[in-house]
Amino acid sequence: MEFQRQSLTMPVCLEDVRIKGIPQSAFYISDFISAEEEQVLLNKIETAPKPRWKQLSKRRLQIWPSDLSKNNTLLESPLPEWLIKPVITRLLSCPVSEDEPQIHIFSNSPHKAPNHVLINEYLAGQGIMPHKDGSAYHPIVCTVSLGSSLCLDLYGTNEGGTREPEPRWKILQEPRSLLITTRQLYTDFMHGIADASEDADLNPSTVANWELLRSPDEFKHGHNERKTRVSLTYRDVLKVSKLGGQLGIFGKR
Repeated sequence: MEFQRQSLTMPVCLEDVRIKGIPQSAFYISDFISAEEEQVLLNKIETAPKPRWKQLSKRRLQIWPSDLSKNNTLLESPLPEWLIKPVITRLLSCPVSEDEPQIHIFSNSPHKAPNHVLINEYLAGQGIMPHKDGSAYHPIVCTVSLGSSLCLDLYGTNEGGTREPEPRWKILQEPRSLLITTRQLYTDFMHGIADASEDADLNPSTVANWELLRSPDEFKHGHNERKTRVSLTYRDVLKVSKLGGQLGIFGKR
């Protein structure tokens, strides 16, 4: 593990990897996990019990430790160890600023750490409609990308709440990267992924996090051919019921 940590270009603090030119706080770490850790996660996801997969019309997903109830409550249950280490432990060990090394990105959230993980699989050509994540979560989203690169589109809304026709910004998410979005970007803007087999028109003026990319030379021709990409979205659900833990409904897997 020490060798893997040394091979990563982890920032001293999140302020060093802030995405400039977009509202409030968004951060991008291009090498958040190692290639070995990426493969372990992909293997764990692929070999999860079949009932863990939920098939939607355009993609499939897993929800850990469980889905939310109708009133947006999570039954208290621990996440499996493979979803905690290395991602959550590394998240909590990275300070927001160098001046306050004890303050991490979840220090002000209700449970001081993520308690819910959504795993989405996107085949080439698959995306997700622009949306907001809603009020069930503390306004911090941490997404680890595995397998392939793609663009996340960020949309503003009109006075009536309808989505603007074109995205205001694009964030290019590389394999093994971490994207954190918070505050106004969470509450006021929609995010989505286009149903496309290729991301086009990629350059320093169109990609908000271009200067933070691990391998900008890979996209110097302006396009990215998508392959299968898996995302792990970590969030803190605000309302948690202890009923699940008391009944022992869910356990570590």
